[in-house]
Amino acid sequence: MLDLLLRSTCTIFVPIKNARVTCKSMTNIVFETVGVEVPALDRETTGKWIEAVAGGFGKTVGTLTYIFCTDEEILRVNREFLKHDYYTDIITFDYSTRRRIAGDMFISLDTVRTNAEAFGRVYDDELRRVVIHGVLHLLGINDKGPGEREVMERHEDEALSMLYDGRF
Repeated sequence: MLDLLLRSTCTIFVPIKNARVTCKSMTNIVFETVGVEVPALDRETTGKWIEAVAGGFGKTVGTLTYIFCTDEEILRVNREFLKHDYYTDIITFDYSTRRRIAGDMFISLDTVRTNAEAFGRVYDDELRRVVIHGVLHLLGINDKGPGEREVMERHEDEALSMLYDGRF
């Protein structure tokens, strides 16, 4: 298999071992995979939605790379770069500037599926929630401190409502 090294305009380098890359580019949004198939997301709609959400915060969209992967890959990235020893649904590396969001977002499709089942959600809805969750982190919304989780969830719900209502 191919060993990749993702590099952004920032000085963070994210190595992806044994990557099978399936790049699909739409404007400035890239989808890649490690050990999984590319999820069925409507790329054009997703891109317009992300741009609308970012625009609501007064930001434009630079390069966003989504790396869809397995639990084992996200655990490796979490351990290596964040020194965390646990699984998660998304890890966001932020390369944004003041006016433009940019970043690499690792999404474990295994954890997305597990969370969808645990919370009684449809898999595709949970995946969209995680996709926009990463964007919201790039827009400055946090979810670790007191009260921040509720703020993040409110923004996720607003963004999802925008998507489902076609308001963009």
